[in-house]
Amino acid sequence: MPGYIINLIIILSKIAVVELVLLTAVAYTVYAERRVSAFIQNRLGPNRVGPEGLLQPLVDVIKLLLKEDIVPTHANKFIHSLAPVISIIVALSTFAVIPFGDTITIGDTVIKLQIADVNMGILYFLAMASLGVYGVTLSGWSSNNKYSLLGGLRSSAQMISYELSMGLSVIAIILMNGSLELDTIVGNQAGWKWNCILQPLGFVIFLTSAFAETNRTPFDLPEAEQELVGGYHTEYSSMKFALFFLAEYANVIVSSAMIVTLFLGGWQFPYLQDFGLPPMLVSILQVLTFTAKVTFMVLFFIWVRWTLPRFRYDQLMNLGWKVMLPLGILNLVVTAIVILFLKK
Repeated sequence: MPGYIINLIIILSKIAVVELVLLTAVAYTVYAERRVSAFIQNRLGPNRVGPEGLLQPLVDVIKLLLKEDIVPTHANKFIHSLAPVISIIVALSTFAVIPFGDTITIGDTVIKLQIADVNMGILYFLAMASLGVYGVTLSGWSSNNKYSLLGGLRSSAQMISYELSMGLSVIAIILMNGSLELDTIVGNQAGWKWNCILQPLGFVIFLTSAFAETNRTPFDLPEAEQELVGGYHTEYSSMKFALFFLAEYANVIVSSAMIVTLFLGGWQFPYLQDFGLPPMLVSILQVLTFTAKVTFMVLFFIWVRWTLPRFRYDQLMNLGWKVMLPLGILNLVVTAIVILFLKK
């Protein structure tokens, strides 16, 4: 079989496996959110469908599929249908550049555990994160609803405000590693040289910005139920609403994976290579390590949502422009100065 056919099969197989795992993880992140929130509030949560309620996500999907799809009479029907599709496609596509392991050898073929090994992975992530807001903004505008429009406008302003801080924290990581490749950045964090230790301020800035970019509490102003009924997805029902729901949780998982990749060592298990284990076992343990770290970060997202209250909109803007942006610039300048002196 020609080499390009083998490479195509490998790439398509990686895409299929990753998207299947990601969609399954999204469904069970919703389940985890409901169970963890119930635990925090001293109640039970979903526990009837299947053992411990584990089949609840399947029932939810069936329920949403059977619901009526209602579109407002004066809405822009094409954009109204396009917006949730944009959100879910962007959310699922962003994972393409994230390495979830090093390599795995099957026969004579060495397979890189990353869908797209590009030399500008960080730029791809930032670009896709910027595109995600179009789905929210277009849904707010196309619904012909004041609450939805306000939610879409809030999301646009929020993205612009916090993306600057996120970009500055990422530039500091690029300066330290001299590369835009995510695989190289993970490789440089071998042992305990995790960037959250070397860049604690950058880690806090990126983490906070990730909450804002994913519209999660305490930054869920675009859909604030008490103020905007449901914000940008007020006029959505059936599977269109489900797509927004899936996109939100997919973004949480992707953001958690990026935090793990940039700051928590990625798939690195400290000194795993020194244990003398078989290469196949090492590859499996690396994937499991990455999965465990991402799961921890997802649970952290859920914990914060059910612990902190929502900010007011003026507090959100003040934090982004008066606190996060100056701290991001300070972190970048200090990092550049330290690197300059270390190279002398």
